[in-house]
Amino acid sequence: MKDIEELNQAFYNAIESGDLDKMSEIWIEDAGARVAMCVHPGWPMLTGRSEVLRSWALIMANTPYIQFVLTDVQTTVIGDVAVLTCAENILTAADTDEPGFAAGRVVASNTYVRTPKGWRLWLYHGSPVLQGDDEEDQEE
Repeated sequence: MKDIEELNQAFYNAIESGDLDKMSEIWIEDAGARVAMCVHPGWPMLTGRSEVLRSWALIMANTPYIQFVLTDVQTTVIGDVAVLTCAENILTAADTDEPGFAAGRVVASNTYVRTPKGWRLWLYHGSPVLQGDDEEDQEE
């Protein structure tokens, strides 16, 4: 499981550093029924390695700063498939004219598959966690 968690961290490091070459190494090659799939928060399903990598290239090109702090990481490996779930606590440059940062939280399921080249990311699915005043009321 350690190798899966290290690969998962490399995935997030690639996003933070805008390293599309590293991102390309992490994603699976499309082969038969095993096709790369990705659901960014609020996006439709993307299917196929080229479409998935294009989406990451667009995100990286349009995100001047992003940092992930992963929490609640859980990994399950069954044969040649591994599922890692986590909470992405995200800090990013604010999308305003004023300098600053914005924070958000996404829960993610990352599915990896063992290939002849090692473990590769097969499916990323991120879902936003809605933030609001209700959370403050629940914590009291």
